[in-house]
Amino acid sequence: MKRLGISVYPERASKEACYAYMRLAGRYGFQRVFTCLLSVEESREKIVNEFTEFCKTAHESGLTVSVDTNPEVFKRLGATPFDLSVFAEMGVDIIRLDGHFGEVEDIQITRNPYGIMIEYNASCTIGLDLMIEKGADRSNMCICSNFYPQRNTGMGLKRYKELNSRYQPLGLTNAAFVTSREKDTHGPWEVYDGLPTLEIHRDLPIDLQLRHLNALGFCSDFMIGNAFASEEELKIMAETDLSKLSMKVDAADGISEIEKEIITCDIHVSRDDCNELVVRSSFPRVRYKGESIVPRENQKAVFTKGDVIIVNDNLKHYAGELMIVLDEVKAADDYNYAGHINEGEQLILDCIRPAHGFTLMIR
Repeated sequence: MKRLGISVYPERASKEACYAYMRLAGRYGFQRVFTCLLSVEESREKIVNEFTEFCKTAHESGLTVSVDTNPEVFKRLGATPFDLSVFAEMGVDIIRLDGHFGEVEDIQITRNPYGIMIEYNASCTIGLDLMIEKGADRSNMCICSNFYPQRNTGMGLKRYKELNSRYQPLGLTNAAFVTSREKDTHGPWEVYDGLPTLEIHRDLPIDLQLRHLNALGFCSDFMIGNAFASEEELKIMAETDLSKLSMKVDAADGISEIEKEIITCDIHVSRDDCNELVVRSSFPRVRYKGESIVPRENQKAVFTKGDVIIVNDNLKHYAGELMIVLDEVKAADDYNYAGHINEGEQLILDCIRPAHGFTLMIR
C-alpha cells in the first residue's frame, strides 16, 4: 500500500499550527507524519509530555508517527535499544535511526515487544540483509532516505538508484521526501531552501516530484519534508494516481478530439518488444479501430525526445497507435505531431520499462 505523509516540527511552529496541519493532512487521506527529536533540547519530562499529546493528535488525524532519533536522543530520554518503553509511552509508531548503536543493538532493537517499527537510513550503505540473517525482525524494519535542506547537496539520481536497488529485494517499506515550494517553509534546522531527497526535485512542482519518485519504483511512502505545504499541494498529492506512471503533455495546436481521446485513454502500455527510439503504445489502435485519424501537416521536420506522435490514416493498419519519441526520429506523413512532454516530465519518461502501463494527461 502506498502512503502519503507530511512533516511537522513543533519546536519551529506553534502547537496550534502543527495540529491544524496534521488534521488537514488527515482529511486529505495522508497517513504518516514525520518529526525530528534531533533538534529538540527540552527536558525528558517535557519531551515526553509534549510528544505524548502530539502522537495522540496525530493518531486522531489518522497519521502514524515517525520520529528521527540518534544515540544522543536515546540517552536524553533514558532509552536504550533494549528498552523502548519511553517511545511506547509517547505513542511513537516508527523510530528512525539517524545513527547506529552497534551490530548487536541495531538487531535487537527490531525485536522490541511494542511492535515499534525501526526505520534505517536508506541514504547510506547498511548490511540490512546480514542483520536479518543474524536475527533482526524483518516485520519491524523499514527504510527511509534522507532529506537535504542545503541546496546542491541532495542525493543524485544515480546514487539513489544504486542504494535502493540494494535494499529493494528485502521487501521493506521504503520512504523518501518531496518538498513543498511554498515560501517561508521550515525544517528542523535553520536552513530554508526546501527538503527533498533528490536534488533534481528541489525546484519542481510537488506532483511531479511525487510522480517521479513513484515511477522510480522503490518507494511506498512519500512524505513532504518541509512545513507547511499549502492545502493546494496536499490536494494535488492526494489526487495523484500512483497506480501507474503518469506524465503531462502539452498538446499541439489543432489536434482533433479523437487524438485527445487517444492521448488520455487508460490503456497505454509500453510494448514488450521495445526499442531505443520510441515508447510504443499499440492498444489505442484496437480501441479506436474504425475512427479516422486525419493526416495533418507536421509542425516539425524531426521529432525529438518527448514528442508525442499518433499514427494517422496514411498507415491505416496502425492508425491510432501512439508513440513517445526517445531519440531523434525523422518526421513522416504517416504520423501526426500531437504534443510534447517537457524536460521535467521526461524524468518519468526515462522510467518507462518494457510492458509498463502509463497514463498521459493533457496539461
